[in-house]
Amino acid sequence: MQNQSQIRNFCIIAHIDHGKSTLADRLLEMTGTVEKRKMQEQVLDSMDLEREKGITIKLAPARMQHKSNKTNQAYTFNLIDTPGHVDFHYEVSRSLSSVEGAILLVDATQGVQAQTIGNLYVALEQNLTIIPVLNKIDLPAADVEGRKEELVQLLGCDPEEILAVSGKTGEGVDELLEAVAERIPAPEGNEAQEPRAVVFDAHYDDYKGVVAYVRVIDGMFKKGDGLRMIATKEVSDIIELGALSPGPNPHDQLETGQIGYIVTGFKDIQKCRVGDTMTLKSAEVEPLSGYKVAQPMVYAGIFPVEGSEYARLRDGVERLTLNDAALAYELEHSPALGYGFRIGLLGMLHLEIVTTRLEREFNLDLVVTVPSVVYKVFKRSGDVVEMKSPLEMPDPTHIDHIDEPWAKVDLITPSDYIGNVMQLAQERGGIYLNTEYISKDRAILHYEMPLSAVIVDFYDQLKTISSGFASMSYEFKEYRTADVVRMDILVAEEPVDAFAMLVYRNDAEKVGRRIVEKLKESIPREMFVIKIQAKVGGKIVAAERISALRKDVTAKLYGGDVTRKRKLLEKQKKGKKKMMASGAGTVKIPTEAYLNVLKR
Repeated sequence: MQNQSQIRNFCIIAHIDHGKSTLADRLLEMTGTVEKRKMQEQVLDSMDLEREKGITIKLAPARMQHKSNKTNQAYTFNLIDTPGHVDFHYEVSRSLSSVEGAILLVDATQGVQAQTIGNLYVALEQNLTIIPVLNKIDLPAADVEGRKEELVQLLGCDPEEILAVSGKTGEGVDELLEAVAERIPAPEGNEAQEPRAVVFDAHYDDYKGVVAYVRVIDGMFKKGDGLRMIATKEVSDIIELGALSPGPNPHDQLETGQIGYIVTGFKDIQKCRVGDTMTLKSAEVEPLSGYKVAQPMVYAGIFPVEGSEYARLRDGVERLTLNDAALAYELEHSPALGYGFRIGLLGMLHLEIVTTRLEREFNLDLVVTVPSVVYKVFKRSGDVVEMKSPLEMPDPTHIDHIDEPWAKVDLITPSDYIGNVMQLAQERGGIYLNTEYISKDRAILHYEMPLSAVIVDFYDQLKTISSGFASMSYEFKEYRTADVVRMDILVAEEPVDAFAMLVYRNDAEKVGRRIVEKLKESIPREMFVIKIQAKVGGKIVAAERISALRKDVTAKLYGGDVTRKRKLLEKQKKGKKKMMASGAGTVKIPTEAYLNVLKR
């Protein structure tokens, strides 16, 4: 049995693209966890999507063995690599609650960014030991001394406590390993108590069933033990358990303070949930605190293009929910799109990742409706209902008022771009609070903004106007009254549910005009005129027409009276009207049209 004093559990937290995965690669390589000949970039980023986008989407645990050069003592390091994008903040919070320390990684060229601060605050709330580290010191643009000043101001630490490393070359990584052993405290579980472990992640394996990633708090779990999930009250037998180094490495037991995996034997993914407490069948223990339930910020409808693929979509959504605890879903039916799901997400990148994974991993073609935040509708009767979709909007005559969610937004930018950033925030309805300088040439702008203005494309616009230097983080603040209306988009005079959206009354005409113009570019021409209209209530606020493809019915005429030509053209015109009236003129909207509106 390993002594807890030799175990160190920690994670790496940072803003997106500050080199977490690269540093994790060096730690795995320099501790001999992964052989040099088997090394590849982003070892812990196992999904193709992560490698394509160059970002971490899922937390990833790995166990390493390290022998200290100072004390000559052997340690077991359990590392959890975390995402950096604001949409995956929930993954970070789960990682932080499973460890005793965190490496706060800052890019020596970019300095402190918005998500650096956001993740740091969560780590401090968990009372974790923080090791500040500057990365990418091998780059010519690295400003080590300047970035150290930012960290000193942020943390209130001594400059000597800040380590400087290069995750790419390995410079300074030995000193970092020693600092982990020295500074991060050992776990303090009770080895004599009945076993308890918290499930911080899970995935479904077609052959093994549900595989849970756990942190053992007390006691010990062994292969063959009967396990029980406290929240779901489900029981099973442990088929396999062990460490992740970083692939599965089976052991006979998982001891107090260790992080590892347990093959539960469950075939139903609902029986083992992230945040639940795992114990033995016969044990009577108090459940662990688990995690706060993630509150979805954005809702969107997803439907299969082919109705026959609904069962595959359902299986895909259920499996992703096991792997992604921040994903919520409920059944939705649309007269036009059939059966699908309304999914709750943390942001637009989260939506893009979920839909891409469903399409790739489950071979699906999807239609995604326009995303919306959750509004609170106060009816004249006194009832209050949550509205997650524009299609749920009650009759306007029954509505007293509607409240929308607002967020507290922190924008970090170089001083040169403050004017641009403030203009963008004000255009999106932001309320300026104050400016805070973290160095002589970098500032944090504090705003309050409608959440609907933040989630769609605000981050992309922020990067564009600041040449990529600005960053943002946000958190929900409160609900405030808003003047919003439902806008329907009609194609060939038929409303398309997927395009329905909630907009500010004053912006309805502008938004409607932009959407009908996008659709005019995306929908192919037919043998009849296609009307595209944006409607609020009974009023058309914007409209476009796609002209008809025409067959030259007069081509065979070689002379005679002009009335013969008019007669043929009139006959063609009547035929087109009949086609529309009989339903033969139904317009098929291509998938790219839905995507163009989503990226408005």
